[in-house]
Amino acid sequence: MANNTLSLRSILKKDKLNGINFLDCFRNLRIVLKQEKKKYVIKEPIPDEPVATASRADKDKFKKHMDDMLGVGFLMLASMTSELQKQHEDMVAYDMIQNLKEIYKGQARQERYETSKAMFQCKMSEGSPVGVHVIKMMGYIQMLEKLGFPLKDELATDVILQSLLDSFNQLVLNFNMNEINKTLPQLLGMLRTAEINLKKVGPKPFLMVRKGKKKGKSAANSKGDGKTKTDGKEALKPKKGIKKDGKCFHCGKTGHWKRNCPTHLQEVKKAKTSEASTLEASKEKASE
Repeated sequence: MANNTLSLRSILKKDKLNGINFLDCFRNLRIVLKQEKKKYVIKEPIPDEPVATASRADKDKFKKHMDDMLGVGFLMLASMTSELQKQHEDMVAYDMIQNLKEIYKGQARQERYETSKAMFQCKMSEGSPVGVHVIKMMGYIQMLEKLGFPLKDELATDVILQSLLDSFNQLVLNFNMNEINKTLPQLLGMLRTAEINLKKVGPKPFLMVRKGKKKGKSAANSKGDGKTKTDGKEALKPKKGIKKDGKCFHCGKTGHWKRNCPTHLQEVKKAKTSEASTLEASKEKASE
């Protein structure tokens, strides 16, 4: 156990806090303290000292907290550059972390931005296992939680489902319609099972619509009796030329039609003159 502790603590000394790597160092510190069961020291402020009449359990708990806090403080100072050590040597572990967070909160903001951007833009690649993709998405979600911006389970689930390939559309539809609630690990297991089933069944065939000839009576008729249909214009085209002049139906002579027959035109002119004279005489008689 002691060897494991020493080997983990070496990662803090290997890459000391220098002002531009706070998030990496803070992550490594959390790993070490979690393994040593001392992570509570940097999450909880110093408790009040028990009164003299307090129980032995309360006094022992307070003493352990102070001892762990002191040890973690020395560990943190040893993993800093000399400049940062001078700024924090009079602080306890909890106060060190709060001060460092305040100093380097710009780094946390930038990492939050980069992490959220990568998460929302991440899409499952064609041919890649769904398990690998979902674990990657869960990593982004967990990172945002560590940065102080946790996603609720419902939103985290939606983000993962929206990043899947179209082949999972039916599963997503059923998931939403039935209002299924799953933890992220349960969702991972369900998607892995669905992936296996999809590989067995294969993709559903798509109905392809062909452009071009229509099938039906017209197509059948075109194939039927083998007779060649002629174009309408070609059918109306006369075989012989049209005579320019024909026989007049008024006078019976050839060389002109009734509309330009001299006899017919003369008769029409006389009829109009006679009609005009009759009308004029009627007006004069009416005036008398």
